[in-house]
Amino acid sequence: MLTTARKPVTVGEILVEEFMEPLSLTQNALAEAMGVQRKHVNELCNNRRNVTAATALILARVFGNSPDFWLNVQRRNDLWEVMNSPATRERVERARPLTRAA
Repeated sequence: MLTTARKPVTVGEILVEEFMEPLSLTQNALAEAMGVQRKHVNELCNNRRNVTAATALILARVFGNSPDFWLNVQRRNDLWEVMNSPATRERVERARPLTRAA
């Protein structure tokens, strides 16, 4: 598995810098467009909430892109976190490939 020392861009960074700022969107305005509470948007912007499939579909609808875009950003961050967390990585490395199908 390929690892990198540089942390990938987070959902919050992309949401704020690539979508909200260029469109002059406030968290309140985005929350209204998404049909969610402002707290939900605030947690996304501050990387305290992960993008779920439902949130990815909502963001894709609001911004006119694909849900895969949002899910892939989240997936890259999730994998980086696991590969760069010694305790979690140790747990992953304890797993052994099966020698044959059961």
